[in-house]
Amino acid sequence: MLRIVIAGGSGFLGSALAEVYAEEGHDVRVLTRSLAPGRSQHDSGTGVPGVTRVGWAPDGAAADVAALVSGADAVVNLAGESIAGGRWTAARKRAIAGSRLAATRTLAAAIEAAPSPPAVFVSGSGIGYYGAHGDEPLTEATPPGDDFLARLCVEWEDAAKPAARRGVRIVLLRTGLVLEKSGGTLAKMITPFRWFAGGPLGSGRQYMSWIHRLDWIEMVRWIVQSPSVDGPVNATSPHPVTNAAFAKALGRALHRPAVLPAPAFALRLALGELADALLIGQRAIPARARQRGFHFRYPEIDLALRGIFGE
Repeated sequence: MLRIVIAGGSGFLGSALAEVYAEEGHDVRVLTRSLAPGRSQHDSGTGVPGVTRVGWAPDGAAADVAALVSGADAVVNLAGESIAGGRWTAARKRAIAGSRLAATRTLAAAIEAAPSPPAVFVSGSGIGYYGAHGDEPLTEATPPGDDFLARLCVEWEDAAKPAARRGVRIVLLRTGLVLEKSGGTLAKMITPFRWFAGGPLGSGRQYMSWIHRLDWIEMVRWIVQSPSVDGPVNATSPHPVTNAAFAKALGRALHRPAVLPAPAFALRLALGELADALLIGQRAIPARARQRGFHFRYPEIDLALRGIFGE
């Protein structure tokens, strides 16, 4: 039995990861701000040991959190405000950055202070790390870009690294677009297709680096159980596609046309700087996962969407 601590375990990714571990009989502790620090609550229906939610304050203080991570087999850090949750105003960008950096610094400090530090610290990051590279394939060796997301990802990853001083294996999980119809970006993209108004964003030539949520979950679990895997890992399918190809694949899965593009100027008007992240894209390749033998259940976009929509 493993003890897994997940920060951000109530979200689209963390809740699914916690559920899979709990179903296998592992002890899952979800750190949440919805409970007062130190309070705990067991999720009914998850069995024993199941999922226990524990209150925490990601404010940089290590002492209280150190007791929560001590003795864990793995700490998985997914905490942070949604990047695609709204227009990128100055206040929104501060919230996106601040929530990630505060949580990561708190966890890293707690791991350093823990009497028995975890074996591995899997800390979230994103393929936004690479910035704009057109259609160039991007591996974990590609240097960072210099836009808002790239600078944030660099600082976010740096915040996790002090945990290595205790000999903890650190994996920086650079996640792409995670696909599942119950949430995330795909759930928002479905609506215009349902109304026969779907299509590519802007030119459609920008690449989308995606991964099925089941493959993302299995990659995290593989990382936890693979002592030789450390450093940055791209959590993306081995076959990224252009936005136009993605729109066509989604249209096929939903039996809808994909011919009405969303103009770039309209996206920028509606979303501000967030639109640039959607219009630039990245062609990220999971080089390290493939080199170390990770097997993708859904490597192709049509296969992934058929799995999601049951077609």
